[in-house]
Amino acid sequence: MTKSDKINFSTPSGFPEFLPSEKRLEVYLLDIIRKVFESYGFTPIETPAVERLEVLQAKGNQGDNIIYGIEPILPPNRQAEKDKSGETGSEARALKFDQTVPFAAYIARHLNELTFPFARYQMDMVFRGERAKDGRFRQFRQCDIDVVARGKLSLLYDAQMPAIIAEIFEKINIGDFVIRINNRKILTGFFQSVGVAENQIKTCISIIDNLEKIGEAKVKQELEKEGISSEQTEKIIEFVKIDGSIDDILDKLKHLAENLPEAEQFNLGVTELETVINGVRNLGVADKRFCIDLSIARGLNYYTGTVYETTLLGHEALGSICSGGRYEELVGTFIGEKMPGVGISIGLTRLISRLLKAGILNTLSATPAQVMVVNMQEDLMPVYLQVSQQLRQAGINVVTNFDKKQLGKQFQAADKQGIRFCVIIGAEEAAAQKSSLKDLQSGEQIEVALSDLSAEVKRRISIMQN
Repeated sequence: MTKSDKINFSTPSGFPEFLPSEKRLEVYLLDIIRKVFESYGFTPIETPAVERLEVLQAKGNQGDNIIYGIEPILPPNRQAEKDKSGETGSEARALKFDQTVPFAAYIARHLNELTFPFARYQMDMVFRGERAKDGRFRQFRQCDIDVVARGKLSLLYDAQMPAIIAEIFEKINIGDFVIRINNRKILTGFFQSVGVAENQIKTCISIIDNLEKIGEAKVKQELEKEGISSEQTEKIIEFVKIDGSIDDILDKLKHLAENLPEAEQFNLGVTELETVINGVRNLGVADKRFCIDLSIARGLNYYTGTVYETTLLGHEALGSICSGGRYEELVGTFIGEKMPGVGISIGLTRLISRLLKAGILNTLSATPAQVMVVNMQEDLMPVYLQVSQQLRQAGINVVTNFDKKQLGKQFQAADKQGIRFCVIIGAEEAAAQKSSLKDLQSGEQIEVALSDLSAEVKRRISIMQN
């Protein structure tokens, strides 16, 4: 192969690739998240990576700029070929950009097979055709939960979402965080009350959603570009900056509602928000873990009520580490029936990248193995295999060295992978049904009968974990 024939095997931009220590951290976090999701009764599903483009763009769910369109690459002699369903290879399809829109289509496809309210979790890859940069990827894993009902969905499901978020992040132990809660009906009602035209409200909400990212001055510019007067803009900015304790803000909102014209939508939003806040408290979430933030809007057009964003205190530059909200019309887009839903999403790949870089999380060891059975001499391999299985049957993760090397090099290999304990059995030990157990971290080496080996290793691992 000439130099010019070399294949470029570098990772495509924006598509992450994990080393074993990073992947093990992801698996560890996925396990925590899964257990919390399942403790609230959520069940796993999986949707295709590829959806019809018209599904992903239903109701203006997302701009073209982040959708990855795909089409089959066929050789020239097969360009006119049709697949078994009769669809041409050029039919518009795309990779899913989130889990929620495909979930809505999933419900439409399986409507008569599901029991409602239907609560599901999904921890799949999603794809976005945006510019790759530090901490932002074109492929990343999202961990989502959603509950969808037919006709009516209790607001207590909205209240349950912050309880789930809080439990996950407390178990991960990433430090102090706050779940910021709002209701889009409050924003919609306020915009109506200050005279913003109905066809401008969604755009204005999207602009307000960027307040934290682009700052107050830029938000004012963007609103005025949309034809919002400077007087209206000042009122909007003043409103979304209302602060105080949870109860203070609720009181301010109720007082404001008494003086607002056309306050029906606003009042409904305040009532819903109060119901959600009371539910969150009844679920035992401490007040320090959540707050009301009237600037939270969520950019996606399908959100209609409660919305959430989670911020890591002291690391606000990381942005939201978990977000979501309620939607009333998304599923109905596909089946023409009212099916409200509420959900949250953790962009796990992005989160891991950010938390590792900030030093909040550390990678795990490169292997799950806790013990290495070293190879002292080839003719003792049957003993090594038997001892390895004995340890595994006791619930211990074991690597057996099949290749005989210098003992020091075997210790080095174990240490490099983060394996702390090595089992050493030579001819004398085998004859006496004994072994040497070496702790690579402390350097301690003790003699242990093979019959007691599993119990001793488990005792030491337990001490190490505590």
